[in-house]
Amino acid sequence: MRALIDSATLIWWFADDPQLGPEASRIIENPGTEAFVSVASVWEISLKRGIGKLRVEGEVAEWMEAGLMYDLPIRVDHAVRAGALPMHHRDPFDRMLIAQAQVEGLVLLTPDAALRTYDVPVIDARI
Repeated sequence: MRALIDSATLIWWFADDPQLGPEASRIIENPGTEAFVSVASVWEISLKRGIGKLRVEGEVAEWMEAGLMYDLPIRVDHAVRAGALPMHHRDPFDRMLIAQAQVEGLVLLTPDAALRTYDVPVIDARI
């Protein structure tokens, strides 16, 4: 499986948070899974930490190295797709994740039910 891990799921994974469901954990832990983290998620986490809306231990780059996750840069085709998405969801970070998952053929692991309104495979990170 090729999976895109959203910000909340990434934080839960590295904090060993019980909100992360066993199925999502199995997917992330599976050696056959290619787990990606969007640069948009790294940016979102860094931004929220910087303004005091999020308190988490460690640095995202270290988490990704420790978790053997790949970073997914934002490309022009991702940005074009994100801008063309229907306005079911207004969060620009989430819209970028949807676009990247669509363009790259990734399954999105997220607890955000609103992202299911888009044409992209989603697995609820709480299950």
